[in-house]
Amino acid sequence: MLGTVEERVQSCPECGEEIRTDHRFVPWCAACDWNVDPGEPEEPGGRLEALRRRLAREHGERLLAEVTTDEALRPRRDAASVLALALASAVHGFTVALFVGGVLLVVLGWGGALPVLGALCLPIAWLLRPRFSRLPEDEQVLYRSDAPELFALIDEIGGAVGTTGVHAVAVNGETNASVSTYGLRRRRLLTIGLGLWEMLTAGQRIALLGHELGHYAGGDTRHGLVIGNALGSLRTWLYLLSRIESPTAPEAVLNAFYLLPRGAVLGAAMALDHLTLRATQRGEYLADSFAARCGSTEAAVGLMDALMVSGSADVTLLRESNALRGHRGAAGEAESGLWDRLAAHTESIPASEYERQRRRGALRGHSVDSTHPPTHLRRSRLLAVAALPAAVTVDAARGSAVRTELSGARKLVARRILNGG
Repeated sequence: MLGTVEERVQSCPECGEEIRTDHRFVPWCAACDWNVDPGEPEEPGGRLEALRRRLAREHGERLLAEVTTDEALRPRRDAASVLALALASAVHGFTVALFVGGVLLVVLGWGGALPVLGALCLPIAWLLRPRFSRLPEDEQVLYRSDAPELFALIDEIGGAVGTTGVHAVAVNGETNASVSTYGLRRRRLLTIGLGLWEMLTAGQRIALLGHELGHYAGGDTRHGLVIGNALGSLRTWLYLLSRIESPTAPEAVLNAFYLLPRGAVLGAAMALDHLTLRATQRGEYLADSFAARCGSTEAAVGLMDALMVSGSADVTLLRESNALRGHRGAAGEAESGLWDRLAAHTESIPASEYERQRRRGALRGHSVDSTHPPTHLRRSRLLAVAALPAAVTVDAARGSAVRTELSGARKLVARRILNGG
């Protein structure tokens, strides 16, 4: 279903140089960068995201220089982290005060409209309460008994990183991976997107797991219990105080009433964002260091390259799904070979496309994702420091065992992708 590879030859409309391009990818000129980035990055949605991107641009190069010269990159708590924790605690303190005040107004019944005000405070406090994530219901979740070899590998990588393993592994079809926590006991969850996993070599997969477990070892402040929930509470406040569009006369009065409290909440959200953004981006560089330590610098750089062309994997999976429309009888055969075809597609991506993506990333900088340093900068940092060998390796037998343990999830996720799910 991937089709044959055809070369397209044309002259650059800007400088006249000959361009030879794989027909599956964007034609561009290496001599003058014509058409390196034919699309436009999305505009930031709202003031908060616009601030994030501006701060990311301002501090990005400076942070890269800092983490490149600091070869002993390690977790640290600075003044900004302490202030962020204090501000987040104040946000939660206000939620507690709102709840306690609401209870007192309702229970004591001081007459007039105060009990009504208290009754209004209670549901708002409930909306602002700290949230504890649950295990995903629409993904294949594996536990240690389901995949002992995979979990043993994760434990070994965790040991190399300086942390423990995870309690569960969720598998989906995304071209991504992540770590999080779930439940009151804050159990650890690793999410593996097969769209990315199946693009990678064995060493790159170890680097990926090292990177994700490195977030636990490095401390992810933005997604921690205190700061993460504070950011969630502030987002809820911004929603509750959002301006009513095309208001009637009473709604215009309400908009005016909301103006000051909304400004205060927006200011608090921007301040908390400002205080945590640098630590979040530094945490990505730190996680990349763990990736290199576990899988080798070469594997970590290869992981960065795979992330740059992950959009091509998304297109490939979508094409596979579209090709099956009206031919559902062939679904079983398509499912069994989907991931092998994705791996073959990845191997066939020409070097020119990787180079185009690196140049495209340099042009866009932080304009796409404010919470992560641009991938080309992360790649540059890995190459700028001393190269590391792999601390964890996987032989053919172990790799085969892990593949077998993931076989059920691979089939289920492939079926969902091909069915358009």
